[in-house]
Parts: sequence; C-alpha cells; structure tokens
Amino acid sequence: MTPATLIILVATLLVIFLFKKKRVRLFQQQCESHRRLPPGPPTLPIIGNMHQMIWHKPAVFHWIHRLLEEMETDIMCLRLGETHVIVVKCPMIARKLMRKNDAVLASRPTTFASGAFSFGYKGTVLTPYGEQWKKMRQVLTCEVLTSSMDRRLHHLRKEEYNYLVRYINNMARPSNLVDIRHVAQNFCCNIIRMFVFGKRYFSDDIPASSSSGPGRDEAAHVSALFTALNHLYSFCVSDYFPILIGLDLEGHEMVTRNVLRVLNRIHDPIIEKRLRERSMKLEKGGKKKEARDFLDVLVYLEDADGQQLLSLQEIRAQTMEMMLATIDNPSNVVEWALAEMMNNPEIMQKAMDELDDVVGKDRLVEESDIPRLNYLKSCIREAFRLHPYHALNVPHVAMADTTVAGYTIPKNSHIILSRLGLGRNPKIWNEPLEFRPERHLNTTNVILTEPDLRFISFSSGRRGCPGILLGTSVTMMLFARMLQGFTWTKPSRAHSISLQEGISNLSLVEPLVLHAKPRLATHLYI
Repeated sequence: MTPATLIILVATLLVIFLFKKKRVRLFQQQCESHRRLPPGPPTLPIIGNMHQMIWHKPAVFHWIHRLLEEMETDIMCLRLGETHVIVVKCPMIARKLMRKNDAVLASRPTTFASGAFSFGYKGTVLTPYGEQWKKMRQVLTCEVLTSSMDRRLHHLRKEEYNYLVRYINNMARPSNLVDIRHVAQNFCCNIIRMFVFGKRYFSDDIPASSSSGPGRDEAAHVSALFTALNHLYSFCVSDYFPILIGLDLEGHEMVTRNVLRVLNRIHDPIIEKRLRERSMKLEKGGKKKEARDFLDVLVYLEDADGQQLLSLQEIRAQTMEMMLATIDNPSNVVEWALAEMMNNPEIMQKAMDELDDVVGKDRLVEESDIPRLNYLKSCIREAFRLHPYHALNVPHVAMADTTVAGYTIPKNSHIILSRLGLGRNPKIWNEPLEFRPERHLNTTNVILTEPDLRFISFSSGRRGCPGILLGTSVTMMLFARMLQGFTWTKPSRAHSISLQEGISNLSLVEPLVLHAKPRLATHLYI
C-alpha cells in the first residue's frame, strides 16, 4: 500500500469516527432491516468495503468484476460508507431493474465532479430526479433533439463526413501513417461542436472549408472532455464521505476544477455572445429567427410570459452535457473495431465487400446507405459488446426500497450495470472474448441498440439516451467513411495489433496507428 493510500485510509477512518459516531447505531439497525441484500464481500464497521476500493485504485472496476467471478454471482452488493452499491451483470436482472423498477431507479448520485460539470445539477444527464431534471429533459427531447432540427442540421453532419475523408487523406500523405484515435476523437468533437456552436474551430479566423487539423484550443477541448469523462463517477472517496470534500485527498477536485476552467474558457465566450445577440435582437423588436444550431435553441427558448426560459447556468450545463455524451462511445468503438479487423482480415474483407456492393466506388457512403450496411453494423455491435469505453454504466439511485431477483435494494442505493459483465457474460455469449460480428446477423435490419440488455450501446429507460439516432449516424458514418475511403494495413514491423486494454478505462492502452492508402477516385477526396 502506497503512503498516499495509507493517508487517505487513515484520514477517512479518523474523520468518520470523529464526526459520525452517533450514526453507527442507526446504520446497524438499517442493515438488520435489509437482510436480503445481494451477496457481497465482508465489510468493516462504518467504512464497509472502502478500504478494498482504495487499495485497488485506479482499476476499481477490475476488482469489482473479479469479485463477481469469485463469488459466482450475477448481482453483488458493496458497501462504501453508508452507500450500498449494487452491481449487476445478468441481462435478465438488468431488464427487471431498468423496466419494472425504472421509475424507482430514475435518479443520479450527487458527487463533486457531477455537481461541478452540471453547474449545480442544472442539466439533464447528471441531474438527480426532480423538477429540474424534468424541465431539462423536456427541453432536450422536445426542442433540441427533434426531427426538424435533425433535418435542419443535416448539412453540418454531411460537411463533417466530407471533412473526415479529406483530413485523413492529408494526414496520410507524408508517411501513410494515421493515428486512428486522434482522427476518431476529433471527428466526434467536430460533429458536436458543429451541432452545438455551429462551427468546427473555435477561432473565427479558420474557414470551415479548411482541411487543417485541430488547433491548440481544439486539442485542449478534446483532452478536457475525455478527462472529465474519466473522472465522473470514478469512485472518489469523498463521493461516499462528503465531509472529506475540500481536503482533496486524491487530487480529484483539483483535476475537476482544472478541466472545468479549460472548458469554461472555451465555451463561455460563445454562449455569452449568443445571449448578447438575443438581447440586441429583442431590443430592436426583431422576430425570432430559425435556430442555426443547438445553442440557438437553448438561448431563444421562452416561457409562457415571453421571458427567457433557461438561465445562463442551465445553458452552460446542457451545453457541457451534450459535449460529454457524444464523444467517447463512437470514437472508442470505431478504434476497437478497426483494431480487431486488422487481426482478422477476413472480417475486414467482408466489410469492404458489403460497402462495394451497396455503395460502390463512384460515390461516398451516405447516411441513407446505413440501413443496408448490416455487416458493418454487426461489426460495431460486436465492438460495443466486447469493448465498451467504460466498464460500468452511469449509476442509478434508488428513490425507494425495491426488490429485484429476491433481493432488497435499499433506498439511496447506487445501481450499476456492468457493461463488461453483460457483454462478456459466458452464459449469454458463446466464446465471449472472440470478435465475431456474424453473431449479430440474425435480422434483416441490424440496429446498434440492444433492448434485451445483453450489452449496452446506448442507455435505455427513463434515463436513456435521447440521441440514439444521432449517435447511430455519427458512429456508422465515421466507420463507413474510414473503411470505404481507405485501405488500412498494419505498420510494416507489426505482426499483429496489440489488444491490451487500459487501466482506468477500456480503451486500447496505446492509440491505434495504421497505414492508410486511398482506394477511390481522386475527386472524392477534394
């Protein structure tokens, strides 16, 4: 155990004994009333399994999944302080939780990071259940992610699809080597920046038609967003012992503040400029204009009295959450799919054959082609199943006692579905560690969602992802354009691609770098 770990553990024990001693008896009584909790490892008084969690940082999810296997259970209860954390890896139990008990499990935990990135829970994804969540969810589903807005912004997506091909072609020219992670992450960030802010680059000096790569602000933006994602719900000790907030024993608060500072520096001038535009327009008696992007929708919304519906903090929060919700899954799953296909050339050939049969080589693949690209969608489904970015889904919080699979789930428990446990469950999947897209070719129209929760691509239920169509389009067009536009080969000295996973998340431990050679007519890259 490292000195830092010892300090955290000792400080935790000392603070809890000093400040919460009077609550021990009540907590023990509560435990007695919940004798039918799911199985779990032995706990210590007051801290529960916190000492074990600290010991296994930063790879807490590896410890959790090892416990599930050692205990031979599909549902497990950990106790972190006074919080019961219920982990599920069985699709049947997951369906009961997310369908039968969906209304009870519709809240979110309150943590330092989630509170910071949602500006005090003013958004949708990170906000606990209540009137604020209902308000912002309605804004998101009824005003922002509508079919009319989707059609209106289709030209922005198409612009990014074309930019992607040009950018890879330019990147490949000096040495033919392309960093797939760099391309995929920046493509996803470009898409959501175009949708939210109406522009790919933060500098107004760079024309939208430019094929130059990301600048300093764009690179900082990508890095900050992924750092934020890696710190949300990351089992920080103070998330379970809030009295420790401010001591920053793990450096978690400093990282969160630094990331928020970068994102606010980039986002706030754009948001404030739009708010000034709105005020000036109203002062001049101008009519409400057609929204150019998502930010326009948020800024120009009005209540029944004609007043601005959303506050500055609500606009900042919703903008932040839309950014965070868009970037990790598409970029990660495409990188993993390509890595697996490099080691399985027959799969790559089948995908290329499908593209050539459905689309041909005389034009670039479009969104309208996606319904007929079943093998490509099967490759993406398989990558979602086998290689999620996060091992665990975003936690749900029980708003009342409930019962699942014969076990009691106490009020205020955190319920976590294991993406890793569901997707690699040997009771559900034959040869679960093998990349086999054919296992998904059992329907005339393959879709990326998985309603039976045998794996998780897009979350479902009351807290489900409202942008599934957008997410599907972004993921499939990134994958299809990369495959159709280029022949991908391993670097000359590589016999195979390493599929080693990271420690704190499940992305490839090293970014995937491949040779790219254009395979279509020259005019399609201009």
